[in-house]
Amino acid sequence: MSVQIPERASAIIIGGGVIGSSVAYHLAKQGWTDVVLLERQQFSCGTTWHAAGLVGTMRANESQARLCEYSMAVLTDLEQETGQSTGFKQVGSISIAHSVARFEELKRVAAMNNAFGVTQVDMITPDEIKALYPFVETGDLLGGSWVAQDGTASPVDITSSFVKGARQRGVKCLEGVKVTAINQANGKVTGVVTDQGEIQADFVVNCAGLWGREVGKMAGVSVPLHACEHYYAITEKQDDIPSDLPVLRDHDRCAYYREDAGSLLVGAFEPNAIPWGQNGIPDDFAFEELEGHMDDQFMPVLEHAMHRVPFLQDVGWRKFFCGPESFTPDDQFHMGESPELKNFYVACGLNSVGIQTSGGLGRALAEWMELGHAPMDLWGNDIRRMLPFQSTQHYIEDRVSETLGLLYENHYPYRQMTTSRNIRHSPLHEKLAAHNACFGEAAGWERPNWFAPEGVEPKYEYSFGKQNWFEYNAAEHKAAREKVVLFDQSSFSKYLVQGRDSCKVLQRISSANVDVEIGKMVYTHWLNDRGGIEADLTVTRLAEDRYWIVSGAAQTIKDINWLERNIGEDEFCCVSDITNAWAVMGVMGPDSRALLSDVLNHDMSTEKFPFGAFQAVELGASRAYAARVSYVGELGWELYVPTDQARHGFDILWDKGQTHGLKMAGMHTLDTCRIEKKFVHYGHDVAEEDTPLECGMSFVCDLEKEIPFIGRDAILKQKETQSFMNKRLVQFLLEDPEAMLYSHEPILRDGIIVGHLTSGNYGHTLGSSVGLGYIEVEDQVTKEYIEAGKFEIDVGGDRIPARASLTAMYDPQAKRMRE
Repeated sequence: MSVQIPERASAIIIGGGVIGSSVAYHLAKQGWTDVVLLERQQFSCGTTWHAAGLVGTMRANESQARLCEYSMAVLTDLEQETGQSTGFKQVGSISIAHSVARFEELKRVAAMNNAFGVTQVDMITPDEIKALYPFVETGDLLGGSWVAQDGTASPVDITSSFVKGARQRGVKCLEGVKVTAINQANGKVTGVVTDQGEIQADFVVNCAGLWGREVGKMAGVSVPLHACEHYYAITEKQDDIPSDLPVLRDHDRCAYYREDAGSLLVGAFEPNAIPWGQNGIPDDFAFEELEGHMDDQFMPVLEHAMHRVPFLQDVGWRKFFCGPESFTPDDQFHMGESPELKNFYVACGLNSVGIQTSGGLGRALAEWMELGHAPMDLWGNDIRRMLPFQSTQHYIEDRVSETLGLLYENHYPYRQMTTSRNIRHSPLHEKLAAHNACFGEAAGWERPNWFAPEGVEPKYEYSFGKQNWFEYNAAEHKAAREKVVLFDQSSFSKYLVQGRDSCKVLQRISSANVDVEIGKMVYTHWLNDRGGIEADLTVTRLAEDRYWIVSGAAQTIKDINWLERNIGEDEFCCVSDITNAWAVMGVMGPDSRALLSDVLNHDMSTEKFPFGAFQAVELGASRAYAARVSYVGELGWELYVPTDQARHGFDILWDKGQTHGLKMAGMHTLDTCRIEKKFVHYGHDVAEEDTPLECGMSFVCDLEKEIPFIGRDAILKQKETQSFMNKRLVQFLLEDPEAMLYSHEPILRDGIIVGHLTSGNYGHTLGSSVGLGYIEVEDQVTKEYIEAGKFEIDVGGDRIPARASLTAMYDPQAKRMRE
């Protein structure tokens, strides 16, 4: 059937599910009048129509909690605005625990969400669970959590409400129009080709859900997601099921329960999910069910459900359902502007949280498109966090078989993925394995997180307390502080920036002065025009027109995208990713100078090799570079060795190191050392919403240099108004050496929540857990404010007294790394 389509639009949204319709509605609310929403078949026909419709606000970070908070609120607004019911009922939700680990997780998640201030989460007893949910068996329960404001809604009705609201505001919402190609010119999207003709557009948004990866391919954009089989069953109607029965989640048994029109719906997040659509999704797929593998995948969950809710043993079953839902490599949805194609935005891969996130995500993406930047800290969902290999069929199909079930697994600290591993190896990988390394994964890299002693299997045993590698980490940490250790840091991102205008470009992008002498390394931030931190890295001058940049392993795509978008059309400056060309060996500790003097036959004295120097050296037969820099807070150097010579360099270093007491150390030790020194970690302690002044790093901003840096005006304004004094990064040391900090634990001053931790780990030298976190209050956060208050950190409901400091508690003058 022919559909009349416009010749052009300001924005085209591909996909008429709950996300696409929300984006269309919120763009219209922003004042965009010529938006077009295209749906290949009928609205809601892909995944939305069979979603369970759970609406909750308890999330793993504050930004996502804010998205869900708005998503819930907009449901009422939509009904009033459009007259279309969304089916929203505020019935509350219960999560139960029948294992110690699950109960600990629920307590930590409750404390974390209470700190966000979005929702109130109460811990409840088995008797209280029974009172709220009379059908549940509580004999083996330890307790649970209760969120009174949560509820359920109708996914199809929510989508219809968004569509109706969008149409009322002028959006053309069209069904039966299939996008077949994405048009682009000069690195920018220009429109789409459909089976009904072409439409020109300034923006295109990929909200294609199950088809999101394929639509991405049309644009040359990597969108890692894949569909999996997803199951639930619905009982016959039961007279005694109240319409306000709370949602019940039994994570330990992979099940959730909700009332559904007088019936009980039982859904599953089973481990070892089965991917679907490996050979493509049929063109006519709409409102369809899958045959699935009901006996193997769902029936074990249902058997447990019959124990948990005993009346299920005696009821009839109206429906056994299997349908496709899309999942991503890290269980986080994708959103934002793609790095490959300007003005091509992504909002898909919702990992079963599409309904409860739809309103907030739609509004946030609309604001992102309007402003040109994310309206809040959304780095954990930014499509730039993904790497191209992650959208390959081999990788994503294997990974999503795990990520579906992980939604209901225990979210232990340091938990490692088991699928799609051994993709990226350091050239030292086999050497590290021979030293009994326990590998973890970051950005696809296999990295040694810790080293097991001889005779001990290098394998994690997860818990929320001190895990099985705690003592091995303590020994590595002690060696780093007292002797000398070797880190493999090859996964760190490395870029070469060169060309006639490279200095001018980097001076504009970098907050610090990088117009320095050749061989000088500069620690700097890259800021946005709001003063927020886009990157935290080092810039080294190799020549008048050539620079070497080192950043975090996960920031590669984001950093290069930021660099390239800030190079003017008339500027000659080229950026190359040289990460894979160079291995990095960090030699850290008080004895590092003696060792490297022996190995390199080079003058390593402070006079000849000062802090921040970058010099050519010979490591055996390898021509390498040595940079005097430290992320652990001790005297040390990073050695950059050509990849093809890295094994040779390692052997030379290790053999010579034995007379100096050299020990291997892993990434966990890098973290325990840096947190004692109050060194920040990008994506946790600093990100786009945080400024150098707020995190205590004003020294990276050269306000007087000849070429003003991006964000300078914002920093000057903060400095003049002293507004940064109301939000400052503080270091905390627990007084109880047994309690463990990880991240997001609430910070209390005199019994009142004043913030939450951004990162945490154990400080073996300081003798207890250390956390970093922002205190954000109306008062100025001064030294006097800190000293006048009594601080506690809420660790799973237990308030642990803590010492607080604006400066590093370990070596605050940074003398050890500069001696």
